[in-house]
Amino acid sequence: MINGKEPNQLRNDCIKLPFVFDTDKMLAEFNTLDLDNFEYYNVIPLRAPAHMVDHTIPFPQPSNDYADGSWTNWLDTSYLKNSPYLMSVIDTFRKNTTVTLVRLLRLAPGSIVKEHTDPTLGLEIEKSVIRLTIPILNNDKVTFFLNGIPVPMKQGECWYLRLTDPHKITNFGETERINLTIDMIPNNWIRKIIETY
Repeated sequence: MINGKEPNQLRNDCIKLPFVFDTDKMLAEFNTLDLDNFEYYNVIPLRAPAHMVDHTIPFPQPSNDYADGSWTNWLDTSYLKNSPYLMSVIDTFRKNTTVTLVRLLRLAPGSIVKEHTDPTLGLEIEKSVIRLTIPILNNDKVTFFLNGIPVPMKQGECWYLRLTDPHKITNFGETERINLTIDMIPNNWIRKIIETY
């Protein structure tokens, strides 16, 4: 500890937030989803743009800026509607701010997501969303690197990661890695939480 804080909490590119969720319940609901086998990387949408969920809704008119998520309405998918605990996790945030894209992200054993940046996923960007990450299933050979430094995320924890910075993921274990990611339009409520921790 340094000045009463864990070393990772002295970083300003990743912040562990004061939320902890039940990974047994999340994993049980994940296991009920009828998902295909996959290689490398797989995305399961829980909230998506309205026209992708309800095909009677037209694609929105062109927008000058897609970065902040306000270009469309966002709807829960059937995966989320059939997952009451995952719904309650998302409700933790959407009762206080606008939640946009929500996904389950699967990374196969022996896979690497190469280093990249996400230019619109940072609190410091004026028109953007932020992404919170909750690991659901991990193994001791999964590592998330941000700015070249491992982020010690544990299952059930909730993290803000400044993804405008370079990041990559390795899964050298024998099981898949599953994360829940929740994108939201930042407001004073979530900003205060991030800045406090």
